[in-house]
This record gives sequence, C-alpha cells and structure tokens, in this order.
Amino acid sequence: MPKKNADNYARRLNGGEALAEMLRAHGADVMFGMGGFQLLPFYEAVRALGLGHRLINDERTGAFAADAYARVTGRPGICDGTLGPGVTNLVTGLAESYNAGVPVIALAGDTNRLHSWKNMTQECRQVEVLAPIVKEVIRIEDGRRIPELVRRAYAVATGGRPGPVVLDVPEDICHGELDYNADDFWIDEAHTHIPGRRMRPAADDVVRAAAFLAKAKRPLILAGGGVHLSGAYDALQELAEALNIPVAHTMSGKGCIACTHPLSAGLYGRYSRIANDLIDSADCLLVVGGKLGEIPTKRFQLMPAGVPLIHLDILEEEIGRTTRTDVALWGDARAGLTDLLAELADTAAKAQAARKDYAAEVPVRMEKWKKEAAGRLHSGERPINMARMLTELNRAMPADSVLVADGGFAGHWTGFLYDTKKAGRTYIADRGMASIGYGLPGSLGAQLGRPDVPAVGITGDGGFNMTIGDLETALRCKAGITLMVVNNAASGYVKALQHSVYGKYQSSELVEMNYANIANAFGCHGIRVEDPDRLGDAIQAGMAETSRPTVIDVVVTRDPAKMLPAVDNRVLKVEKGDRPV
Repeated sequence: MPKKNADNYARRLNGGEALAEMLRAHGADVMFGMGGFQLLPFYEAVRALGLGHRLINDERTGAFAADAYARVTGRPGICDGTLGPGVTNLVTGLAESYNAGVPVIALAGDTNRLHSWKNMTQECRQVEVLAPIVKEVIRIEDGRRIPELVRRAYAVATGGRPGPVVLDVPEDICHGELDYNADDFWIDEAHTHIPGRRMRPAADDVVRAAAFLAKAKRPLILAGGGVHLSGAYDALQELAEALNIPVAHTMSGKGCIACTHPLSAGLYGRYSRIANDLIDSADCLLVVGGKLGEIPTKRFQLMPAGVPLIHLDILEEEIGRTTRTDVALWGDARAGLTDLLAELADTAAKAQAARKDYAAEVPVRMEKWKKEAAGRLHSGERPINMARMLTELNRAMPADSVLVADGGFAGHWTGFLYDTKKAGRTYIADRGMASIGYGLPGSLGAQLGRPDVPAVGITGDGGFNMTIGDLETALRCKAGITLMVVNNAASGYVKALQHSVYGKYQSSELVEMNYANIANAFGCHGIRVEDPDRLGDAIQAGMAETSRPTVIDVVVTRDPAKMLPAVDNRVLKVEKGDRPV
C-alpha cells in the first residue's frame, strides 16, 4: 500500500537531498560508498538526516557488502560510486547481485550534462558498461522525477527475480535545486523488501506436476537460492514432510531446509555426500528456485535421462535452459510449493506412508558417509585439514549465526561440509559470480544487516589479500565479525587443479604471511591457529569479540592433493590418493 513520508513538507531541495529523502522513506539505514564531487550534496543530506552511510576503501567491497546486507535482511542493499573509476569498480559486485538475484540500489555519479563528452575528468561510457550486468540503469534527466525514479528503482530491484538497479545521477541533477511537495515523497511498502510481488504458477501446470509427484516412489526436491528469495522455508518443509520427499540443495540453496533435518540430503552436484546417489535412483525430480547450471549438474551430466523433471522458478527463461523439463511451473517458489501441497492434500497421508522407508534411508546414508569420512573430519594432522576446520566450525556456530563464504576454495568446502542448524539465510556464498574477495566485505554487510547475531566469514589468503584494506572499514564500523583466513600460501583451487592436470604449478603460490600479526597491526584482534585442537576456542574467542573484527589465521595443508573437498569432475588427470572426502 502506498505510504507517504510524513516527515516531509513542501520545500526547496537539491537533487542529493531528494535522493536521500526517498532512500530514508524506503527504510535505507545502511549504505556503502566513496564520495566524489558529483554526489556531494547526497553525502551532505545523508549526514544531515543521520542515515547510516559507511565509507569503504574500494567500491567493489561496497557493492559486495550491500549484496550481503540484502541477503540477510531481504531489503535492498545500497551502494554508491562516483563518476568513472568509482562506478566501474562497482561492476563485479553488481554482476554478483544480478546473477544471484539480490536486490541492490547503486547510485552512480555522472558528468554535468552541460559538459558531457568534452573530456571531463574521469568521464567514461559508464551507463553502457553497467547496463549488461544489472536489471536496469535508470538515468535521471529531470530532478523533478527523482522521487518517481527512486520508487521505480525499488520496484525493479524487488520485483520478479530480484537484482541490482543503477540510478545514474548527473552532477547538475544532484546539485540543482527544485521545489518539491510533500506528496511527491510517497513509497510502495511492497517494494521495500523481497519478494515485492508474488506470482502463482498456472493451475493446470500445478495439476500436471502434482500428478507426477503422486505417482513417484522415490521423488527428490532440488532446492536452489530462489527458496531464499521467496522466503519459502515453511512451504518447502511442509511439502517435504507431508509427502516424505528428501531435499538436496545447491550452494546458494543451503539453508532452505536445516542441514540437520532428517530429510536433508545435503549438497548435490560437483561435490556431494549422498545427494547425487539419490538423484541417480530418483523417479521424479522437483527443482525449486535453481538454475541447474554447471556446478549442480556436474557440467550438465548429472540429471538422469527419462526421469520426469518439474521446474519451479520465478524467471521463465531459466526453465528448460540447461535441462529438459516435463512440467514448467512459472511463479514464486512459496506460492508454487503451497499450491502443490494443496493439490496433493487428499493423498498426502498415503504418500507419506508409502515413502516411509525411502525417507528413512536419508539419515542412515548420511551417517554412513560421516563414518567413512571420519578420518578427515576429525583429523589431527598439521598443517590443519580443511575438513577438520569445518567440523570445528559446525560445533562452534550457533543456529542463529551467519556464515559467509568467499568464492572458489572457501565456497566449495563450506558448501560441502558446513551444516546449517535451522532454515533461513544463515549461509551466504557468492555463487552469482563466485568472485574471490567477497569474504571480508560480505561478512561486514551481513554483520551490519544482522547485528544481533554472530557473522563469521571464510576467505582464502588470496581473497583476503584482495580486500585487506577494508579491514580498516570493519574496524571503523566497530563490526565484530570473525574472519577465518584459510592460509595455504596459494591460490588453493587453482593450485589443486594444476596438480591434478599437470603436476606442476604456475602463478598459484603466495608468500607465507602471518595474517594474525597483520590484523593486530590494524588494531583488530588477530589469532593464529596451527593446531587443530585450538580451532574451537579460537572461533569462540572471535565470536565473543563484538566491538572489533577478529581475524583467525588458520594454517591449513600445503599439499595440493588435499586442497579440494573431492575430485573436480572437470579434471582429466587424477593422481593416486586424490580421493573424495
């Protein structure tokens, strides 16, 4: 329902003030950016209004932080960049949000239109640069339209499959003054969070999908990140429990159902405990909010031929894009799951009973896998085995904490071995682009979005090196994040692949560093861990430090044969001993 901003009254404002007023009206309380002349009036308005803007040291980290903030709150994250390099530095972070379906509003300062394309300082074709990696670039050509176009940005960012939107603000628009009326500053509450609107799949498609599920003896749900975007946790669990259907998840979908739930089959795809085996024996697959991309399908080879596949997704173009689909359910995940359960309500009790033994296989198989992997999960070796680190993390992390995983190495290990203890967005991995460098800014954004719960990040030494300057930002923000640096003196994923394919290494090794000492020099809390028995205490100490960042420098294996959680299916040559967990 439209809501007016009661704090406003008819008065003269510059464009920056109008922007800040509209962001305040939409509930924006945390922003990340680095100012320049083009957006100077906006920064002054932010100061005057007391909005929570945080100076960052690199615009890319600001975009990453806004992305993580949006994931844990469900509200659009806000970031900004000034003309030219400030805006182009946002590209990687915005591309992450676009591919992952995360709502972000980015303010981009632009040239004074009176002098555009006259070699203005830092000028570039930034609108053209940004357009392919966001849902929409909205250029503000008339200051009188600022309230309307900010509303438009929120509507696009939260509607359908969420994503980033850029508000391109010319210097003269931001600095220019105009008369505004109080009635200009209204908002639509539905667009202050995701999902902005819900769309139900067609009823006849729901009937067809229900018929496939009703006939199946061994159906399996494959849940992706769309479950988070829809807030479909209760609907998913209710359907799974009512019909006794196990649930496997992608890395982005981790947390759609608690990993500790007896129906949780864990991660599927490139790395799997038991889920891939369940896919092999399934007689019906229900994909919910997942893109069935390269990793979950093991480069498009995992999905069994001839098995009915139902695909429920908010983005129509994803259905059938990589995998043949028997029933397309185009709509919101929560609405679609609710409708499916309603259609199957009359036969649910019978289906639940018939699949009792099938559902009971899941915890038995999972326990068997854990026993087989115990040697690594509880390893006492030094340097520390990554599987042991994840075991200690599982023991230490409270159910209401948030784990943020960097791209590559950190993402795959945590996606495979980390167990969420409740349904919800308690695990974040930047799988939209899997860019290295997300761990620190992502942890900062998550902590500022959920200051009431511990935020723990996992990053590699390479990823930390990319964003280490924003450790100062986290310190200045008094963010009590705990950042675990997986220190293997290498670009671990690349070195492991080089080991498997060539047995030789090029441009994948780093200088040995003591990141605990570096953290202490920043004024943060640094802990170096070389003994696996000290990991649990170090994690607890980090979470107990709530007024400044803690960096836990974990010295892990340097053996490239042990750097990955399992054999990557893309690798052609596998050395003896390179076995899955």
